[in-house]
Amino acid sequence: MIATLPAELATKPQPAQVLRWAYDNFSRVAIVASFQAESSVLIDMASKIRPDIRVLTLDTGRLPEETHDMIDRVRERYRVEVQVLHPDADEVREIVSEHGTNLFYQAPQLRRLCCDVRKSRPLDRALGGYDAWVTGVRRGQSATRAETQIFTVDAQHNGIAKIAPLAAWSKDQVWDYIRANDLPYHQLYDHGYTSIGCAPCTRATTAGEDDRAGRWWWEQNEVKECGIHYYSPDGRPHPFNGRRTDQ
Repeated sequence: MIATLPAELATKPQPAQVLRWAYDNFSRVAIVASFQAESSVLIDMASKIRPDIRVLTLDTGRLPEETHDMIDRVRERYRVEVQVLHPDADEVREIVSEHGTNLFYQAPQLRRLCCDVRKSRPLDRALGGYDAWVTGVRRGQSATRAETQIFTVDAQHNGIAKIAPLAAWSKDQVWDYIRANDLPYHQLYDHGYTSIGCAPCTRATTAGEDDRAGRWWWEQNEVKECGIHYYSPDGRPHPFNGRRTDQ
């Protein structure tokens, strides 16, 4: 039977305590890092709990150079192994051959296909070796994430635990922690970015915009999610029945 998050952590979550609970209750835990601000906080907190943390990240083949720089800075600071996941070369070749290199600009369903091949599928394969995964998703990031739970049983990944220690934290709390602990952070934040993904699909945002407004900004009335954290427009987890229904 999968462990249950204690009520006091569910109602008044302290991220470091949630992480400690995760490591105490699951033998194979992966932090899935995008190397945005939340990743900096989670990796720092986890490194203070145990020295052998496992960090997974996705190299889609379209990342900005600053993301690669950030991965190296984290490796150097924490002496932690970062397992870099890559998409299947044949799958990438197939979609590029059929739809072109920049298929994501053509239609929302092609953008979601690109995300699925380059991000969701590699992560699906990697998480097969884990009991739990930790994500930096926060409720305040967007309306689609407003109901993010600290702990869920992830039916999308064979019932392993999905843990979001920072779900209840604000952006200010994340950045206060980064500054207080002098953590490395992604350089694109200094250039107006508030959410960072693949280079062609991310831009800086302006005052008053949603943090994720810089993702796939050319799309109108589309959910700003790639499929890893898959939510319907009302903010609730999307049903999953073996394949994503947006393909």
